[in-house]
Amino acid sequence: MRHGCKVNHLSRTHAHRVAMLSNMATSLILNKRVETTLAKAKALRVYVEPLITRSKEDTTNNRRVVFSYLHSKEAVNELFREISQKVATRPGGYTRILKTGIRHGDNSAMAIIELVDYNENMLKPLTEKKAKSTRRSRAKKAEAAVEAPAVEAPAAEEAPKAE
Repeated sequence: MRHGCKVNHLSRTHAHRVAMLSNMATSLILNKRVETTLAKAKALRVYVEPLITRSKEDTTNNRRVVFSYLHSKEAVNELFREISQKVATRPGGYTRILKTGIRHGDNSAMAIIELVDYNENMLKPLTEKKAKSTRRSRAKKAEAAVEAPAVEAPAAEEAPKAE
């Protein structure tokens, strides 16, 4: 029985699971987005978020600890140089999981896991989004349209006639 076990084993041995999560974390750091199954995405979030938190403080020990998890110099450099700068003020929640549907081959739930600060579409300010129209705002527009021709009518009569 699984009493008290909090790790999703993903139907893999320990060595296979650690190697897979290390490779997926490296891909996530280098590409900023990975498409995978929902279960793997949830396991990857638990794996990679403490590493991003550790990268906020650039010390030799933190670099060594992160390297022991990732096994990639390029990923460690990218994490400590680029990503830690962007997430410096964020207190946590560095990744986002978006469900994308099911895989046709085996009907498994698919998802995209991405770094929150690198999705430009979701970072647009709220002011750029279209304001929802309400019944009240339409009524004001209708009243303004009725009043506008009354103001313009005298101006049209005062215009000089062309001969």
